[in-house]
This record gives sequence, structure tokens and C-alpha cells, in this order.
Amino acid sequence: MIAFMGLGTVELVIVAAVILLLFGSRLPKVMRSLGQGIVEFKRGVQGIEDDGTAGRGDGSI
Repeated sequence: MIAFMGLGTVELVIVAAVILLLFGSRLPKVMRSLGQGIVEFKRGVQGIEDDGTAGRGDGSI
């Protein structure tokens, strides 16, 4: 799809540089919150898996 739009490697690098210049000061905060969200999601999934098998003696689902 990118080739269809006519964007080459140079254009993508330029776009990435502009985005970095515009949002560079906010990127560490965004990445940190994204990482924390992923960790919380994994903890939630693990908690659901633990809750699903905690009450059964045979370990079946």
C-alpha cells in the first residue's frame, strides 16, 4: 500500500523526522504510559487466568 502511494524510503525518513521534531518532547511520556498499559493488561489477563482455575481441584477449565 505504501508503494501505491508513491512514498519511498527517503520520504518516510523525512516524515519520521518531522514527527520526531513535533512530538519529540512528548514521546518519552507516551512510550512510558504505553509500556505501563501493556504491563497492566498482561497482569489483568494473568489474573483472569488464575481466577478461572483457582476454584477447581482438578485443574480443568
